[in-house]
Amino acid sequence: MIASKEDQLHREVVGEGPPVVLVHAGICDSRMWDPQWESFRRAHRVVRYDLRGFGRSPLVPGRYSPPGELIALLDELALGPAALVGASMGGGISLQVAVARPDLVSALVLVGSGVRGHGWSDYVTRSWAAEEAAFERGDLDAAVEVNLETWVDGPDRSPDEVDPEVRSRVAEMQRNAFELALDCPDAQEEVLVLDIGDRLDEISVPTLAVVGEYDVPDVHMIAERLEREIGATRVTIDGAAHLPNLEQPREFDDLVLAFLAGLEAE
Repeated sequence: MIASKEDQLHREVVGEGPPVVLVHAGICDSRMWDPQWESFRRAHRVVRYDLRGFGRSPLVPGRYSPPGELIALLDELALGPAALVGASMGGGISLQVAVARPDLVSALVLVGSGVRGHGWSDYVTRSWAAEEAAFERGDLDAAVEVNLETWVDGPDRSPDEVDPEVRSRVAEMQRNAFELALDCPDAQEEVLVLDIGDRLDEISVPTLAVVGEYDVPDVHMIAERLEREIGATRVTIDGAAHLPNLEQPREFDDLVLAFLAGLEAE
């Protein structure tokens, strides 16, 4: 059966070398990786794609699994084993793939990653409730702003302390995701590995956990957990919140590319 154009995920592939797949955050789409698109391709075959419901991958009615679709993409492009660089929600998706199909994963770079089952703080749950309320009443501008304040600014910075270009770029990507969700209310997301939080110790590939200095405390706690349960190398990038690759791209690139180069040298 040939997938229809609507079913296919938008993807881009560049470069030659060990494969790296960039999995974007839930407040962005594949454009969040623009700063890395040139630097990573110099030493790697790099793939970035829009998760379903983001960017140029519209939702379709029925059930879909983001980790399952990443597995299908890796199989389709014959990329495995590949290094998965997952930000936020993309990190949680990458963790599920590493448990469900370890043969497809050579390494993990988890950037502000979530983990299913984490007991989120009141700060985060209040933010999600405010976002949902704004979305339900059709105020997409307010829903976008809640996300920007929570994740791009972080709890310890005001909007005027953040690069306005970063805020604007994320706002555009987040609003697009809201609009796609409105276009297809019948889509149903499914989890691939329900108990991923209890199975982190099954992951044995080299793992780098990256967190921004100004990210929410929950994300710092999760990075500590990844360090403890997977043996991840945990690094904090100063001067950034949830998206250090956008706020501090040079430091992010140097860190991640050195980590990947170190794997190839072993």
